[in-house]
Amino acid sequence: MTRLSQERVLVLDFGSQYAQLIARRVREQNVYCEIVRHDISVEKIREHNPQGLILSGGPSSVYEQDAPKCDPDLFNMGLPVLGICYGMQLACDAFGGKVESVSTREYGRAELTAQVTTPLFQDTSSQQQVWMSHGDQISNIADDFETLAETSTCPFAAIKHRELPIYGLQFHPEVTHSPEGGTILRNFLINICQLSGSWNLDDFATETIAHIKDVVGDQRVICGLSGGVDSAVVAALLSRAIGDQMTCILVDNGLLRKNEQAAVINAFTEHFKADLQVVQAEQRFLETLKDISEPQEKRKRIGYEFIKCFREEAKKVSGAQFLAQGTLYPDVIESGAAKDGPAATIKLHHNVGGLPEELGFTLIEPLRDLFKDEVRRLGLELGLPESLVWRHPFPGPGLAVRCLGAVTKERLDILREADAIAVEEIENAGLYRETAQAFAVLLPVQSVGVMGDARTYEDVVAIRCVDSEDFMTADWSRLPYDLLATISTRIINEVKGVNRVCYDISSKPPATIEWE
Repeated sequence: MTRLSQERVLVLDFGSQYAQLIARRVREQNVYCEIVRHDISVEKIREHNPQGLILSGGPSSVYEQDAPKCDPDLFNMGLPVLGICYGMQLACDAFGGKVESVSTREYGRAELTAQVTTPLFQDTSSQQQVWMSHGDQISNIADDFETLAETSTCPFAAIKHRELPIYGLQFHPEVTHSPEGGTILRNFLINICQLSGSWNLDDFATETIAHIKDVVGDQRVICGLSGGVDSAVVAALLSRAIGDQMTCILVDNGLLRKNEQAAVINAFTEHFKADLQVVQAEQRFLETLKDISEPQEKRKRIGYEFIKCFREEAKKVSGAQFLAQGTLYPDVIESGAAKDGPAATIKLHHNVGGLPEELGFTLIEPLRDLFKDEVRRLGLELGLPESLVWRHPFPGPGLAVRCLGAVTKERLDILREADAIAVEEIENAGLYRETAQAFAVLLPVQSVGVMGDARTYEDVVAIRCVDSEDFMTADWSRLPYDLLATISTRIINEVKGVNRVCYDISSKPPATIEWE
């Protein structure tokens, strides 16, 4: 289920680590934006009806035989185009310019001299700091282009076509290390694409609610709940759109956090007055996960069992034609389901890509085009309490992907207790809202310890706490040592079977936020 704003920009992704960041920066300028494949056809572009195109950076060289290329006809569509780094080099190459490898890869801050009288650099400084990250650069531009900015080592740091609305930047305006990059992007969107910059989440909610009403009609919708903000916001949208035509289902698969079922029941009977059905399914999920340690197999089995539970419960809901899920844009991207075609799959999401046809439901994913921070803002605008909106994300497969190795009730109970202690102490320290996600992980190893003058050989728990804006990238949280000490002491003292606690200091990338 996709709703597209009337004004939108497409980001063609050439493999850049910053593609999602470009999309976020565009949306911060109140312009709706989508990421698509680099080789999207002109016909597909027209179907999206964008007002502008941004060509992302990427790790390749345009002169390599297998370098990713775009449809060359897009430069003749009359649409404004902004090429960033590789995207700029690609545009330059398409018009007969020359791109060459430089002797020393340029990575880091650079001082840019810009023509601030041009629309792209309006309201920016003539001398400004930018962030470079490239091994190739343009050595010669075609006569159709002119230079807009330069650095001491890069004579063509910004260019534009003399007749067509095609612009290029060798630097990265989307990163914070380019302090005036936001203004440059806004200039492209407002001055060059002639966009109003008026897209906001109020409009998104109004448009989505109207769309749900139109699609659903007088049929019933089943909404899967997990206790997290995503499913809560979906339920809030459905409640506004169709009221008592919604039936909420919580599958307690034995993989939930401590006291999760009670918390969900309390929240949804208080805020939605919804028809809520709870499926007690712990034993069947433990059976399907018995002796399974491989992460992707865990996800697959949980997804299949989840669908079976829904099928059985759905038969009890008369007139149900639709199933609503809290799929987010990062889920779609990481699952390889975005960009109008196949992409590299980082991990499987059982709530991405639809459900088997035999399930008999039409899928509704009203948050599929939003990032996590946008979902939180939408939740607040829909009147959800802050305690629910700001709850940390929880993976669809639950504690199974935080219980590394074999999944048993005993190990899950250990993990549940350790996780509850970690989150409680972070809340007590007033740092819960300062962090994006915090949880415990039970490792598939045991270590030697000394407790009560006796040797122990018991489990190891890792604490994972990260800071992130959109969950596409993340950095480990610098929690105070005293807080970490308190968490460790409590877990070792209160959770039977644990004698060692570690703290994960890995960033994303290269690590993912979840361990599996």
